[in-house]
Amino acid sequence: MQVIRILVVGCGNMGASHAKAYHNLDGFEIVGLVARGESKRKLNKELDADYPLFESYEQALEQTKPDAVCIATYPDTHKDYAIKAFQSGAHVFIEKPLAEDVISAQEVVDVAKRYGKKLVVGYILRYHPSWVKFIEVAQTMGKPLVMRMNLNQQSHGYMWDVHRNLMSSLSPIVDCGVHYIDVMCQMVGAKPVRVSAIGARLTDEIPNWNYNYGQLQLHFEDGSVGWYEAGWGPMISQNAFFVKDVFGPKGAVSIVANKASNEGKSDSVAAHTQTESLRVHYGELDGHNEFVRADEWINLSDEPDHQELCNREQLFFQKAICENLDLSVSMEEAINSLRIALACDEAVRTKQTVEL
Repeated sequence: MQVIRILVVGCGNMGASHAKAYHNLDGFEIVGLVARGESKRKLNKELDADYPLFESYEQALEQTKPDAVCIATYPDTHKDYAIKAFQSGAHVFIEKPLAEDVISAQEVVDVAKRYGKKLVVGYILRYHPSWVKFIEVAQTMGKPLVMRMNLNQQSHGYMWDVHRNLMSSLSPIVDCGVHYIDVMCQMVGAKPVRVSAIGARLTDEIPNWNYNYGQLQLHFEDGSVGWYEAGWGPMISQNAFFVKDVFGPKGAVSIVANKASNEGKSDSVAAHTQTESLRVHYGELDGHNEFVRADEWINLSDEPDHQELCNREQLFFQKAICENLDLSVSMEEAINSLRIALACDEAVRTKQTVEL
């Protein structure tokens, strides 16, 4: 088996999860952990390992000469780190969003192609069987579709530190929204044509230009529409913070995540990927305007937890490298979802609808 020597950059929530995947999966060898502060030492201890530790990314690249790099840092470093990795001869797994802006994201993709290296972006829901099924069932509900999704997080403690740091460079509807924009685009399969959005700044602990609550509305050329809502902070309500709901002319499908939507779970990274059940509603009526079919519950036996999803992402990354998969479509889709999310940011700030 080909062993992929990988350098992990960023040892926070997602970096730690990916490092655990590399540590436990066959075919990977961690050659170093890179982070500022103590997170890399804490991760080494959690893994019961003694991986080389680095403060400097450039120094780590030079000394370890990895086959691949996992970039799980804040988005303002993504472009620079990814390009340096490609130039050093390494493949890249990078957490979403791909970059801070569309031009930078396109540049990262172009450099990956120029050097003939693989670039996988961390769209974790693409590896979740229940989300795959959710998209599949939504596609049977006719057109146009109405897609309603949110992930509001009443963040506190460590997670409020994480969110404040993220908001130094991007908004919640960009950071989280790219996931759900990606899902909506898969469900509809039509061109998005315009966006509108609203936002509110509910704390002085973030930059003046940013906002910690936002909602985007996405319009497609086939008449389908979708909204996504995201709020971060200790002031965010926990009422209806987990909505994943789609309906069309033929009926509806919804994620019903009873445990994941419990009180106190809104800022739990592990809870965000839990689905538990899909509820399928059929809209057909009989001559008395009563429903012809009862609602159907789909409970998939394969319900991976957050760590298992990270494992599956990395197994795909491994396959992409070892089998030389063509990732052109997924790279373009990553740029597209970022383009839409950033247009939503523009809509918030200009208070105008933005044509795509």
